Amino acid sequence: MTKSELIAGLAADHPHLRGADVETIVGTIFDEITAALSRGARVELRGFGAFTVKHRDARTGRNPRTGEAVPVDEKSVPFFKAGKELREKVNAAKPERLPALSRSAQ
Repeated sequence: MTKSELIAGLAADHPHLRGADVETIVGTIFDEITAALSRGARVELRGFGAFTVKHRDARTGRNPRTGEAVPVDEKSVPFFKAGKELREKVNAAKPERLPALSRSAQ
């Protein structure tokens, strides 16, 4: 699901709200989560999950094409851990599975 699909779905479910208002609400929520993570704060949405920031130390990586050693700077990356209710709902759902591709078809 994309952000625009989320906005369209919420607008359809709540016809008393204008599409522009739904877009503002969704944008504000995402902006607040982003701002909190950039400050190093943890964002917890009960029943859904928690967003945190993990710090990765500098290291020496390898160029996969040449095998040459390359320095990789330290960085911070966003991390999401699903909550119990979300995990249970996902595990209870039986989505249609696409057949696995064989190695020769890839």
